[in-house]
Amino acid sequence: MAYPTPYAVPPAPTPQEQHMVQELSMPIYQARGWLKFLGVLSIISGVGTALSIVGIIFAWLPIWMGVLMFQAGSSIESAGQFGDKFAFLRSLGGLKTYFMLQGILSLLAIVLTLSILCISFVLPLLGLTLIPWNQIINNGIY
Repeated sequence: MAYPTPYAVPPAPTPQEQHMVQELSMPIYQARGWLKFLGVLSIISGVGTALSIVGIIFAWLPIWMGVLMFQAGSSIESAGQFGDKFAFLRSLGGLKTYFMLQGILSLLAIVLTLSILCISFVLPLLGLTLIPWNQIINNGIY
C-alpha cells in the first residue's frame, strides 16, 4: 500500500489550457514592461522617502507596492510565454493586493483632505481660529 505524498504534484496542463491562459494573460503580458518600470520607480520612491526622518515610518508602503508590481510583471511574463496557470494567478493576486492598498491609501487621503478642509474653512466660520489674528493686529507686526 502506497501512502500519498504530502507534496501533491498538480497535473500537467493540457495544451488547450495553456493556450487559454496565454490568451487571457495577453493584455497584462503586453504591459509587463510598464509594470516592472513602475515597480522599480515605486521602490526608488520608497527608498528616497526612507532617507527623511518622518518618511522612514511610511517608506515601507511604496517599497512593498513596488515589489508587488515587479513580481506581477515577472509572473505574467511566465504566464504569457508558457501558459503557466499558477504564474497567471500569482500575478493577478499581486495586482489585487496592489490595487487594494492603493484604494485604502486613496480613501485615507480623501479623509485627511476633508479633515484639513474642515479645519481650514469651517472652524474660522464658526469664530474659532488657530492663529491669534487679534493679537497680531493689536500688537502690531513691527
